[in-house]
Amino acid sequence: MCGIIGYIGNKKAGPILLDGLKKLEYRGYDSSGIAVIDGGVISVIKSVGMIEALDEKCSGGELLNGTVGIGHTRWATHGAPSDVNSHPHLSSDKRFAIVHNGIIENFESLRTELKSLGYKFVGETDSEVIAKLIQHLYNGNIISALRAVIDRLEGSYAVGIISADKPDTLYAIRKDNPLVVGLGNGENFIASDYTAALEHTKRFVLLDDKEIAEITATSTKFYDINGKLVKKTPYTIEWNIEEAQKGGYNHFMLKEIYEQPKALTRTLRPRISGDEIKLDKIEFDAEHLSSVERIDIIGCGSAYHAGIVGRSFIEKHCRIPVNNFLASEYIYSDPITGPKTLTIIISQSGETADTLAALKLAHSRGSKTLAVVNVVQSAIARAADDVLYTHAGPEIAVATTKGYTTQIVALYLIGLKMALKKGTITTKRYKELIRGLTKLPDKVEDMLLETEVEKIKEYAEKFYNHKCVFFMGRGTDYAASLEGALKLKEISYIHAEAYAAGELKHGTISLIEDDTLTLALVTQEKLYHKMESNIKAVKARGGTVIALASRANSKIKSCSDLLLTIPECDDDISPVLTAVQLQLFAYYVALKRGCEIDKPRNLAKSVTVE
Repeated sequence: MCGIIGYIGNKKAGPILLDGLKKLEYRGYDSSGIAVIDGGVISVIKSVGMIEALDEKCSGGELLNGTVGIGHTRWATHGAPSDVNSHPHLSSDKRFAIVHNGIIENFESLRTELKSLGYKFVGETDSEVIAKLIQHLYNGNIISALRAVIDRLEGSYAVGIISADKPDTLYAIRKDNPLVVGLGNGENFIASDYTAALEHTKRFVLLDDKEIAEITATSTKFYDINGKLVKKTPYTIEWNIEEAQKGGYNHFMLKEIYEQPKALTRTLRPRISGDEIKLDKIEFDAEHLSSVERIDIIGCGSAYHAGIVGRSFIEKHCRIPVNNFLASEYIYSDPITGPKTLTIIISQSGETADTLAALKLAHSRGSKTLAVVNVVQSAIARAADDVLYTHAGPEIAVATTKGYTTQIVALYLIGLKMALKKGTITTKRYKELIRGLTKLPDKVEDMLLETEVEKIKEYAEKFYNHKCVFFMGRGTDYAASLEGALKLKEISYIHAEAYAAGELKHGTISLIEDDTLTLALVTQEKLYHKMESNIKAVKARGGTVIALASRANSKIKSCSDLLLTIPECDDDISPVLTAVQLQLFAYYVALKRGCEIDKPRNLAKSVTVE
């Protein structure tokens, strides 16, 4: 949510900033703007609405001269979307301009204080206080002023700053909000996301909490809160710019659905050697593992759903109690955790605010933490004791697809590694699951090439105008149902609800009426007859059922209206294949409804505020 891009070099900044903002659109926004220094004067152009409006206002950035600037896409929190509330914000003397991601929690007291000192505020945002505060604390030394600003701000922030007094320098500060510095050749960048600068460089430095970046076209300096120089080690992002572009697909979401075979391969192949699982540098110390009495898996949204799939797998094979927690609930629940609990944190971006807070809380109470994330050197990756990267590649669509399925297989690898160490799985079963995992990418590839996709399009055409859709399943199929419902609701705006099929008779069945659509997941062979009874109960009340079954269970069609199948697969790992079918169903329903699939209303890709 919200996006930052900053540029300094020998090229015209405006077009580069505008292009960077376009690459950040997927994060979610309702207004945008850019500021450029030219001849010692800061010029600002901003606009409510889509970036196309900003593009038109500034003629593709050409109206703004100068080679130093900052840009921003805003997702409204304090103050409605409007030109005046859009970023960048200026200081009262127009000597400073800032862009800000995050929430300033003490902005009201700062605003009151600054107003009493004569500073005028033009908008309603918390961000505007930063520009005014910099001006107030500036004594001719910008680094000193920014140190003082950091001392005064409470909350989370990533801030890009330009100053008319230092027209050849770009500044940045951050706390609990992502910000990277991109290192180019005769040019440098700041960005809230690698994708904004990936076309220009693959070398980045991550700014740590309460650090200050001082950047020119040819140099970078970093200071800690005490003003001491900090040495930073650059790292290289292996993603290609092509991976962050549509590549001929109509939407990023569809492209990322079709990238899943490659993404799953990148997650699995480096970690499986024969029958041995190598989890990068994670060894699972035998003594610590024997002391672990439970595992907590924490995430938000789809990451939480991946954790539910992981819980079933790990609990079954490791024989350790596993709990699932929503990160936003965990941090306010006074959780019972400690050295005998292993906490697994899941986040695609590695920057999710609630999830990061949960990690820090678990760690403070003595729990060992293991992060499953996609983005290298993200905040969660650096804060955890251990990290397993999914290597899904850049995911641009707000609705996660490959991010979700790679999280699941990462949890499978973790579970199998622990089970083998603990001796809670037979060698035969271990090898069966290893073989099943290695075949997953090919099975997904086959699914995406088969006529089943045409069937999904046909069903989407038939049911796209429904106002309510139910999903049901048992065991891991229930976990898969949760994600299927979320996908449908977030991109098609259809009310969708998932429930455990066994709970049907405990209330939910009262909602079934003529033509109510239910997607029934029947991939678990041992639960076939139970699901058959549940489907018949829905049908008896006039409901319409699409069954999504394994091919071994395809006879379920006899009591359903329509059928989708997944390739034959071990029941324990079928949720990956099920997810792909449900992603496609949601996509084609949303397409038929004319929805903005990659950027659903009110949603943001990376939720970096609570």
